[in-house]
Amino acid sequence: MDVLADVLSATRIGNTILCGAGFEVPWGIKFDPEPRTHFHFLSRGTCWLRLNEQTPSIQLFQGDVALVPFGGGHILSDSDNTSPLPLIEALASKACNLEIGRHSESNSTTLICGGYYFEHEGKHPLLSLLPDIIHIPAAQTEGTESLQAVLRLINSEICNKQVGTDTVASRLVDILFVCILRAWLAREPELPAGWLTALKDPHVGQALSLMHKEPEKHWTVEMLAKQVLVSRAMFAKRFTQLVGEPPLSYLTHWRMDIAARMLRESKQVIWAIAQEVGYETEASFSKAFRRTKGLSPGQYRSKHRIIQN
Repeated sequence: MDVLADVLSATRIGNTILCGAGFEVPWGIKFDPEPRTHFHFLSRGTCWLRLNEQTPSIQLFQGDVALVPFGGGHILSDSDNTSPLPLIEALASKACNLEIGRHSESNSTTLICGGYYFEHEGKHPLLSLLPDIIHIPAAQTEGTESLQAVLRLINSEICNKQVGTDTVASRLVDILFVCILRAWLAREPELPAGWLTALKDPHVGQALSLMHKEPEKHWTVEMLAKQVLVSRAMFAKRFTQLVGEPPLSYLTHWRMDIAARMLRESKQVIWAIAQEVGYETEASFSKAFRRTKGLSPGQYRSKHRIIQN
């Protein structure tokens, strides 16, 4: 099982293209803190990216892509000396040209910016392990065929809007996230202890795959340890060290993430969802769901079904 893709699929609740625009100097955009992971693709020109006005800047060049995982405020600008405007004001300013497909020659910088929404209580198993900014330079995007192809297609869709562009762009933006992570992981041979390291561990990674493949199965620590051919004590200790929580605690959280996705995206009745994630009764499932998500399954469905792409 592709556990990485599995977790992203279960916890993602939408994406959006924030802007595809050209900017003439001087220009600056301030992205306010919000529960969204941002990406920025520089299809033309150069600019500077910084988390706030007190942090060092990273210069982006044509073909670069950057990911800001934590939803914190950050700034894009032509220069550190330019005062940034909130996104809506920047897009309405004289420096901005939204017709990038027709008049890109006149723009000093062309940006495509977007975001991802994730639903997860507490620390996200993946996002919490990422750095404040992931910067993939053009040289690396050009050396990664899939990433380069996705960036070209996104740029084409945004610059040359056609019937179905919104749908196509949304699918491409999802693929872009995984491609950025792949490119980052490829250049990070030594990862700190955590969920990503756990995926590469021969025993813990196999156990994670088993739980993701059959979340409804009544797993015990003994069963998992036997499947991955280590002692119960060694397995429990190693799993907790790498993942940050015991095996069955992780399994419960994973089941609730699956259930949350089904509540958002399907019309299945709650008792059927309970059975699919390994609970024999709706009452026991509802109790576990409320404990993990802070809402009953019905309340969660009412709140989140409208947040769909």
